[in-house]
Amino acid sequence: MKISVNGIHYHVEVVGEGFPLVLLHGFTGAGTNWRGFSDKWSEQSQLIMVDIIGHGESDAPSDSSRYLMDKVVEDLAALLSKLGVDCADFLGYSMGGRLALSFALAHPEMVRKLVLESASPGLKTEEERAQRRESDAKLAAFISTEGIEKFVDFWEEIPLFQTQLGLPEEVRKGIREQRLSNSVEGLSGSLIGMGTGAQMSNWEALEQLTSETLLITGSLDKKFCQIASEMCQLVKNSKWIVVDACGHAIHVEQDEKFGTIVREFLQST
Repeated sequence: MKISVNGIHYHVEVVGEGFPLVLLHGFTGAGTNWRGFSDKWSEQSQLIMVDIIGHGESDAPSDSSRYLMDKVVEDLAALLSKLGVDCADFLGYSMGGRLALSFALAHPEMVRKLVLESASPGLKTEEERAQRRESDAKLAAFISTEGIEKFVDFWEEIPLFQTQLGLPEEVRKGIREQRLSNSVEGLSGSLIGMGTGAQMSNWEALEQLTSETLLITGSLDKKFCQIASEMCQLVKNSKWIVVDACGHAIHVEQDEKFGTIVREFLQST
């Protein structure tokens, strides 16, 4: 279905019954990334699979300032209000994890449990953010000049996703096709407006997080394991699970294990 909030049409898929679970994909992804978990989660949760602005079938405005994190957080709050949801569980992967965390800090009353897969609170210093803004601007320019296919060729080869080379060819083909379905405007705008360079750091706000929080990382993703280790020290009601022999996208590389971890966390009291 399409839901219009704050001038943006968001594509949302709702499946199942039970307490709402908002599912937020990563950069270049879409809400369809979560469909494979419907059987495992939909009996206990109402799955709300959102195409984040600039992705999937949601609008991709040309103005990169429309992708700023605080604006997307308020879009999400308005979207849930239109669905009649006043409190939900949230699961976010990578970029979607940054969005889920930002939402939980801005609207703590609307979040019961929070699952962050390979996610961060942003970059700690302005120097780091400035460097990232510069590199994201260059990457956005590359997308604009070279097109989606060449960008996806490049994106598939970055070190973060090298652990996916061992996945079955059919799985890798499906991931590639979904990435290719995105638009130049959407991915460029997301990089510039919603990237870690544009986002303000949430590190100092982590102690304010009230939701019961689960951090999940893959053992081969050393960078995000280090981030999760530091986050776990600051988030009061949190636990951290490391999935062996797995990289950044645990839900892709170890989908059965990931699905079970999430289901058990959401069921726990």
